[in-house]
Amino acid sequence: MKLAIATLFFAAPAAAFAPSASFGANSALKMSTEAATEKAFAKLPASVKPGVVTGQALKDLLDDAKAKGYAIPGVNIVGTNSINSCIEAAAKYGGPIMVTFSKGGGQFIAGKAADNTDDAASIAGCIAGALHVRQVAKLYGVPVVLHTDHCQKAWLPWIDGLLEASQDYYEKNGEPLFSSHMLDLSEESLEENIGICKTYMEKFAKLDMLLEFELGVTGGEEDGVDNTDVDSSRLYTQPEEVWYAYQQLSEVPNAMFTCAASFGNVHGVYAPGNVDLQPIILHNSQKFIQEKLDNDNEKNMYFVFHGGSGSDVKDIKYAIEAGVIKMNIDTDTQWAFWDGVRAYEAEHHDYLQAQIGNPDGDDKPNKKYYDPRMSLRAGEEAMAARLCEAAEDLNCVNVLN
Repeated sequence: MKLAIATLFFAAPAAAFAPSASFGANSALKMSTEAATEKAFAKLPASVKPGVVTGQALKDLLDDAKAKGYAIPGVNIVGTNSINSCIEAAAKYGGPIMVTFSKGGGQFIAGKAADNTDDAASIAGCIAGALHVRQVAKLYGVPVVLHTDHCQKAWLPWIDGLLEASQDYYEKNGEPLFSSHMLDLSEESLEENIGICKTYMEKFAKLDMLLEFELGVTGGEEDGVDNTDVDSSRLYTQPEEVWYAYQQLSEVPNAMFTCAASFGNVHGVYAPGNVDLQPIILHNSQKFIQEKLDNDNEKNMYFVFHGGSGSDVKDIKYAIEAGVIKMNIDTDTQWAFWDGVRAYEAEHHDYLQAQIGNPDGDDKPNKKYYDPRMSLRAGEEAMAARLCEAAEDLNCVNVLN
């Protein structure tokens, strides 16, 4: 089974989201009353428009997902082909999508031969990918969340570089380049983890950005993060830890954050029985927070299900009932892309062995078969189809109109 990390989006105190403390003066000024009230999607809040979603619009989108019981697919990408597959899928299933960049994925976009000293290639590649999304997303007519995945303590300079890019973009456009970033400091003590996250939350809040952090450890290995030998007890987060994080981060004005709370999550796909998922942890955490806040809200926070690939649909549905509003998918979409390319090669094998000469004749050219766009398009289509299946599992079909 793929990792299944739970992420909670903590609804900060009401004051943090009061109109007088809306997400950035520039954001408020650039949106006219008419634009704010005109709905782009019949079933979504008026603030949510086609293209990249940030700040208040992002919060409204997550609120909608929680209230209606659907979760957004969050997909790790490695280039424009996988980015386009994500947005194409969203247009087909009629829902939002989260495009997620990893540090390694950013480096790959920049080119493996590029100088990555001080994370230069990883930063440049993520920025380039984000700008690609911003240029094409509106063409597909769907809302897109721009996110980054696991960032451990040693990798914080990578996030610093992306944060600088968002600051520059914000000054010019009134919104950040990225919607959100994840900090994975779960290997540190709880106090250090949340202390560092709080420092970054203060920076993110000024740019109307969401922070995702992790409590507990996600097992397995993915994109340079290796927890294959972690003690199983660390795979299950306790409600008290979640509450501590909630209290600390809620002190930041304008805070908007999610928490990856582990409930037996493991990166990758494993044989049935080898991973023990406990989504009940999400339900118990909701109850614990509600009791501490002493309110009538049974879902005070939003959870994110990391590592959805290979997960049992029953676990997915049960997690959504606890307020899951996003599920991470990587392993299954990687396989789907490759499987599309593999199937293309198998179908056209005899036309892919030479530039000239195939079953139709020794002098027949094969360019239209070995054109890279042909096999890559087959991969895109297969990945998009797999994401449409995921959207069905996540109740994320036809949620726009």
